[in-house]
Amino acid sequence: MAAPASPDSAVARTVIENCAIATVDADDTEYASGHVVVAGNRIESVGAGPAPEGLAGVVRRIDGTGHLLTPGLVNTHHHFYQWLTRGLATDHNLFDWLVALYPTWARIDEPMAAAAARGSLAMMARGGVTTAMDHHYVHPRGAGDLSAAIIKAASDMGVRFTLARGSMDRGESDGGLPPDFAVESLEGALAATEKTIDRHHDASFDAMTQVAVAPCSPFSVSTDLLRQGAELARRKGVRLHTHGSETVEEEKFCHELFGMGPTDYFESTGWLGEDVWMAHCVHMNDSDIAAFARTGTGVAHCPSSNARLAAGIARVPDMLVAGVPVGLGVDGTASNESGELHTELRNALLINRLGAHREAALNARQALRLGTYGGARVLGRAAQIGSVEAGKLADLVLWKLDGLGHSTIADPVTALVFGAAAPVTLSLVNGEPVVEDNRLTTADEDEIARTARTEARRLARTAAGG
Repeated sequence: MAAPASPDSAVARTVIENCAIATVDADDTEYASGHVVVAGNRIESVGAGPAPEGLAGVVRRIDGTGHLLTPGLVNTHHHFYQWLTRGLATDHNLFDWLVALYPTWARIDEPMAAAAARGSLAMMARGGVTTAMDHHYVHPRGAGDLSAAIIKAASDMGVRFTLARGSMDRGESDGGLPPDFAVESLEGALAATEKTIDRHHDASFDAMTQVAVAPCSPFSVSTDLLRQGAELARRKGVRLHTHGSETVEEEKFCHELFGMGPTDYFESTGWLGEDVWMAHCVHMNDSDIAAFARTGTGVAHCPSSNARLAAGIARVPDMLVAGVPVGLGVDGTASNESGELHTELRNALLINRLGAHREAALNARQALRLGTYGGARVLGRAAQIGSVEAGKLADLVLWKLDGLGHSTIADPVTALVFGAAAPVTLSLVNGEPVVEDNRLTTADEDEIARTARTEARRLARTAAGG
């Protein structure tokens, strides 16, 4: 356990006590009944038993009896805009799914992107996500400032956020999948990405908004965009994100076009390193995993989406043994209609047990680590979030485990991971409540649902030419 921060009597404090605590620190420290003291936006202390007597400035004291306190969940891969196209192309593999949906996605505009972001963020936040990310790469001509709309939605929700400013410059006429009017030029994509970094990226310890450089995938961007995108990210000191090794079709595409597999291709373009994380990484051989481990390249594991699109089972246990940083991702809600990350804890464990390692693949605590500290490491924020330790930012979730769905599961971490989706009694981001008693405090869920439904219908009409 880290040493308590120096008390400051002028700071407002929140005390949470009498709860089980899974800190997810380096030693996996746990308390059957413990306390956490939050001072401002930082964790001041964590330990066994009730909080110390005589704390100054306590504005709220919460009895966590029957609850488990964990770090907030960290989502490492998502596509918010897909909130408006859930439940379509449900029996397709990735490439066929993309072909079916790109003509619709190519019609999004700023109000649609804002409504989709609010819906995606609301669903995640209500389920314990305190740090979200969005890989937004569809920028149709004349659609407006989609990046600003998405960032505003996250700011209004009060969720810590990374925008992976995506891009595509390989349209149908260049052998890509998206319509030509939905892709950018090489120069336009790089300029718009740099502008987004300059306007919105915050490199501070307490940052609520960060930006990454994120060309979409090997089959939707040029080699020049990958290379120059990596150069831009490193010049600006931000992280890099893309899709990698998701399907056998992608593997075949890379061999046919570049004469090598995805991992070797990414390395040839500067896309392996400690500042890089990739989504999916399902079809990785031993050499690929070794390259990721050697370079510190991270992985966003998206088990539900991988299953929905029949992409396969990622070799997560082998990645972890090799030392590859791995976090969890929801992925877009057109391939994971629930839009929740806490269900991915369970799905990651269960799906990986269908692989070669069977029952030894993952356990409950490894799954929780993937969704918290693992995600923080992948996003480059392990020093600030991802574990319950003094001095870190107060991104915390209090899960109710004494109800019907969990009361007979004695171990609280097992209850959270193996059991039904647990209600969130309290979620703090930066020390501020965003969820209380399983409802958002920062937004009207019913209004978000109505607006998203309206924009989804408008998108469908627009795509149909109505």
